[in-house]
Amino acid sequence: QVQLVESGGGLVQAGGSLRLSCAASGRTFSSYAMGWFRQAPGKEREFVAAISMRGFGTYYTNSVRGRFTISRDNAKNTVYLQMNSLKPEDTAVYCCAANPHRPAVVPAEYNYWGQGTQVTVSS
Repeated sequence: QVQLVESGGGLVQAGGSLRLSCAASGRTFSSYAMGWFRQAPGKEREFVAAISMRGFGTYYTNSVRGRFTISRDNAKNTVYLQMNSLKPEDTAVYCCAANPHRPAVVPAEYNYWGQGTQVTVSS
């Protein structure tokens, strides 16, 4: 029902910034809470951030709190992840996901997933 396409990944040095975008299809984008997850080689998929349907509630994993900011523009059907003060341990494939019920930290609660975008942070 929902198609998600991420963009904005790339290679950046430690301390730098990137902004990821997730564009959603359809006219019901505002009916979904959105989340960002990441997965590094050899590691389990990890929750990064989530945002409520209208954008007033935001949630972060401890390792990114204060450095990353999730936001959304429902008029543009787009969710963003602003990543500042990047560290090598942030290197991963980042995926956005849609949840028709609520923001959540568990991947299984999300119904739709994007293809992912690679973020590489060098030291």
